[in-house]
Amino acid sequence: MKNTILHKANTRGHADHGWLNAHHTFSFASYYDPNRVQFGVLRVLNDDIVASGMGFGTHPHDNMEIITIPLEGDLAHKDSMGNTEVIKFGDVQVMSAGTGIQHSEFNPNHDKRTNLLQIWVFPKYRNVEPRYQQITLDTTDRHNQLQQILSPNADDAGVWIHQDAWFHMGNLDKGVTLDYNRKKEGNGLYVFVIKGSVKVDGQELEQRDGLGITDFDTVTFEATTEAEILLMEVPMIQ
Repeated sequence: MKNTILHKANTRGHADHGWLNAHHTFSFASYYDPNRVQFGVLRVLNDDIVASGMGFGTHPHDNMEIITIPLEGDLAHKDSMGNTEVIKFGDVQVMSAGTGIQHSEFNPNHDKRTNLLQIWVFPKYRNVEPRYQQITLDTTDRHNQLQQILSPNADDAGVWIHQDAWFHMGNLDKGVTLDYNRKKEGNGLYVFVIKGSVKVDGQELEQRDGLGITDFDTVTFEATTEAEILLMEVPMIQ
């Protein structure tokens, strides 16, 4: 029997710092809700808008898998491993913080904002050697189908992380229906609607809504408008 938990977009934590307008699906920084700390090993789902020329100064992380997905604009990245990159729409970046890293991120453009999703997943193993990976995907491969963007396997499509997790993205035309089949027994699925509206097993979700699903084998999606979705299958036990 499937179990679900619905997080409406307007119930997310919100912080407007001027240079940063952030929405938090799960507890983060000054936003704390004891009922919304994490979904399994999915710890952070932040929807950040960074003003032109602004960004996050150098700060540390450890023992976390950090995934960045730009939705609009660019993000310049620099870290203590020596990586200096610009992440653009269509790219996916992952850092395994492991034993510890420091990095900074900023919007390198002076005429447009940057909108990104930053996602934190607890790793399967602690104190791994830090690593960085960035790839550019063909976004046409997610038109009316699910494109895998992350997995536990280095030789699979997308980036890989130290966790039994699979992420997919899909751009669906109105009326399109598709199924998602769970990859690993015991995992849950967190659905995040980036744009549009989608029925998930009949549950209507709108833009920036999230839905956590556990105890399932298959989930059915029907786009009720043109829609963009992110699916995150993650272990429910840390």
